Amino acid sequence: MNLSDSETKINLLRAFAGESQARNRYEFAAGAAKKDKLPCIQQVFLYTAGQEKEHAEIFFNHLKKAGQANVNLGGADYPVDLQDDMLTLLKNAHHNEYEEYESAYPAFAKKAKEEGFSAVAQSFEQIAGIEKTHGDRFALFADLLERKSLFVSDVKTGWICLNCGYVFEGTQAPQVCPVCSHEQGYFVRLELSPWYPGNFKKG
Repeated sequence: MNLSDSETKINLLRAFAGESQARNRYEFAAGAAKKDKLPCIQQVFLYTAGQEKEHAEIFFNHLKKAGQANVNLGGADYPVDLQDDMLTLLKNAHHNEYEEYESAYPAFAKKAKEEGFSAVAQSFEQIAGIEKTHGDRFALFADLLERKSLFVSDVKTGWICLNCGYVFEGTQAPQVCPVCSHEQGYFVRLELSPWYPGNFKKG
């Protein structure tokens, strides 16, 4: 089957549109997090937004092989965040990522296989797995925020300032970083910081 005559072409456009919109929603959410003085969550949204851009590009590159300048998408539903409170934004993001992981992309992959587009199917399958990681990340921060544990721990733990890298040991992140004077919102549990050596097994 030719990609230009396939349902997979439409699914690729849906995925491209969805990933592109997710990137923008997460950048908007990052702005809301900044206003709430939560740079740690702001960076979570921006980090994920960058990955959504890459997903959109992968789907777009597949789509270009259809050789059509315009593709009619038809009826499609896309989420809109009606509230700007951080807990709702995190929960919505978790829900939307899991919808792609559990239903949308597996269905798109199945159709791509049926139509003979194995490379496209592989992209849908691989990116579905990544969306689960995104969903789990948002769920984790939503849970911490909801339990009022974003900057407080039941046990002594490490906290790292995402601005300067200062590490503090205790049950609560400092109100102000003693090194760079940035507010508490810049702190995150050390094990949740990007590239924390303790997250990697030696070998």
